[in-house]
Amino acid sequence: MQNANKPDPSELPSTAKLLKSTAVAVVVAAGLLVTIVLPAEYGTDPTRVGSLLGLTEMGRIKVQLAAEAKAEEAGLQPAATPPAVAAAPTAAVTPAATAPGVRTDETVLTLAPDQGAEIKLVMEEGARVRYVWSSSGGRINFDVHADRPGTSYHGYSKGSSRREEGDLTAAFTGSHGWFWRNRTGETVTITLQTAGAYTEVKRVV
Repeated sequence: MQNANKPDPSELPSTAKLLKSTAVAVVVAAGLLVTIVLPAEYGTDPTRVGSLLGLTEMGRIKVQLAAEAKAEEAGLQPAATPPAVAAAPTAAVTPAATAPGVRTDETVLTLAPDQGAEIKLVMEEGARVRYVWSSSGGRINFDVHADRPGTSYHGYSKGSSRREEGDLTAAFTGSHGWFWRNRTGETVTITLQTAGAYTEVKRVV
């Protein structure tokens, strides 16, 4: 019994057409890899198209922040720069006109090119802090996170900016704060203002 549904050979695509379609798909995939994926994910831009689209800088920031977060998790924080290179942070408490259990501080950090610094606030679970920080120079890489005994890293947010502000609510009792890395090529000053329920301001890096 013959198969009535057997297609006519003339209706099937030829081998040449199949090879052509496959070649086109490979070329398109390779183009997307080179122009979109590599710049956005790895900061590699062989065609310069990623730079025009703003993807290369995003990729480089991802790579830098991922490396810094990995070093943090492994306990390989960069060593603090001697005082001769970077000034130690200053903290001034303003007790006037604040509610009980609430404190305000202003911390000033000077970062040389490629230098990192980290400020942590000691907070109880559920405590809130209002903060604003700014850079005197260009955009600074930042990572807002927390840690405690048994938890080396708990991320809140990260990115690259010249100024950030918002509210930080402690996910658990421990140390919560900011890590900055200066990739501008010039010395910058970071000013951090905090107000809320915390007991201590400490410089970790």
